[in-house]
Amino acid sequence: MAAVQVDHGITRVTQVPRDTYVETSEHGVLKANALYGLMGPAAAKSMVSTLMGVPIDRHLKVNLAAVNKVADALGGVDVDVPKRMVYQDRTQGLYIDLYPGPQLLKGEALEGFLRFRHDEMGDLGRMERQRQVINQVFRKLAQPATLAQLPTLLKIAGEDIHTDLSPLELTQLLSTMAHTKLSTGRLPGREYWENQLSYWMPASNSHHPSGNGDIPTN
Repeated sequence: MAAVQVDHGITRVTQVPRDTYVETSEHGVLKANALYGLMGPAAAKSMVSTLMGVPIDRHLKVNLAAVNKVADALGGVDVDVPKRMVYQDRTQGLYIDLYPGPQLLKGEALEGFLRFRHDEMGDLGRMERQRQVINQVFRKLAQPATLAQLPTLLKIAGEDIHTDLSPLELTQLLSTMAHTKLSTGRLPGREYWENQLSYWMPASNSHHPSGNGDIPTN
């Protein structure tokens, strides 16, 4: 999950960790990644607005299938794989087998790069890799040839994109973003434990200003 703000020639992308600690009246404490599925886009927008301290007017949900399709249409994405990445989950049909070093990724290989989080960095490492891909896609977006393809790219993404923006509004937004500078960051916070579960506690949460919860011991 991420918040995107376009203002004064800068596109600011602030990533919200999937394990972000969220308090709701309906379901109690949740992780941010569960909020959209349980309560819908309106609740997700409200939560991000509270976390960021700025109003969130619209939403755009992009499935990994859309990322794969658009990346393939753009000829792939250049990334620097930081380490050997091997992981299999047959129940999800997920097979990751990547070697370290600069390379062009497409399709399932790119999906594996974005989804892998089975190392000491966990979700934070996955977010770093997402930022790398965002930077590369943004660079391609700024190219005139890519801008001319926007309607086609959105059509390719098809039903794997869910938004309350009209096709025209989405095209205009992406065109505007292409003429800005990109700034990426992460919601400020810290690791926090509660009921033996790990969370990302936002720095703005006044109910838990300090401490680290009940850190599990061996």
